[in-house]
Amino acid sequence: MSFLSKQFIDVIQWTEPEDGILAYRYPMEDMEIQNGGKLTVRESQMAVFVNEGKIADVFGPGLYTLSTQTLPILTYLMNWDKAFKSPFKSDVYYFSTRVETNQRWGTATPITIRDKEFGAIRMRGYGIYAYKIADPKVFHQKISGTRDIYRVGDLEGQLRNTIVARMTDSFAQSTVPFLDMAANQELLGQKIAENLKPAYADFGLSLESFVVENISLPDELQKMLDQRISMNMIGDMSKYTQFQVAQSMPIAAANEGGGAAGVGVGLGAGLAMGQTMMNAMRPQEPSGGGGGGVTPAPAGPAGPTEPGAPAAVAGGTKFCINCGHAIPKAAKFCSECGSTQG
Repeated sequence: MSFLSKQFIDVIQWTEPEDGILAYRYPMEDMEIQNGGKLTVRESQMAVFVNEGKIADVFGPGLYTLSTQTLPILTYLMNWDKAFKSPFKSDVYYFSTRVETNQRWGTATPITIRDKEFGAIRMRGYGIYAYKIADPKVFHQKISGTRDIYRVGDLEGQLRNTIVARMTDSFAQSTVPFLDMAANQELLGQKIAENLKPAYADFGLSLESFVVENISLPDELQKMLDQRISMNMIGDMSKYTQFQVAQSMPIAAANEGGGAAGVGVGLGAGLAMGQTMMNAMRPQEPSGGGGGGVTPAPAGPAGPTEPGAPAAVAGGTKFCINCGHAIPKAAKFCSECGSTQG
């Protein structure tokens, strides 16, 4: 009666109830496998039989009959007992061999690398990868063990840290400048994947794809890089300065003084900057000496002064800092508005 009261398992099978399960231990709980029972392993699955704490065999997709005639041929046990009684007990583990897609990776903090062009820099990166279980025996021995359920999330931290470590090694061995790496992210991903595959295989996994979505510098370094790119795009600094002066004249005319005073200040500043530019661009006259050079004709008397133009003042002129009126350089006060000059 005690023998008949035992629970026997006729069919062993498992369907994934949800995503993210890598390994599942079939619940035995004192139940024994009936001699002649069926083991169903579906596509995208593999099953591992464990007897007396040792892996007996690994089963791929298919339907298997479990009996005292078939089990003794199990491959991983050197001294499999051919005389065990029926029914018998073994632990059965299922492993999902589906590709786990859209797994995220990223550098939690910037990593420091030596760049060929910029020297030592700190860099960040992120992307996605995909993997699957390739060797359930190794994965069971090194990762999942005897746990009832082992999930993707349980392995995520280990894989992410492995990626960052191998990624740093890849950059250290590379002589490609940072700018070239950023422009060839697909090739960079392939290079990192080559270094990662042996580490994944050591866990019983297969790295199916690895994508670098973005690599960048920290904000402070990115600003410096942007400035450098801007300088390279500017090219001729003298022409760029002239352009900036021309652009600033309308802004100076609309300064906070407002009204006619603002216009005067802007006009005065613009005239001064324009005069400086004209002097810089004026070609130098040849130095004196023999040689038949043509002597320029003396300048004639100045024509009448246009209305509104400042009169010439001995010793040069300057512009009032308040109203923009032309005054002698030595003047301490403006004759127009009376404000003190700095």
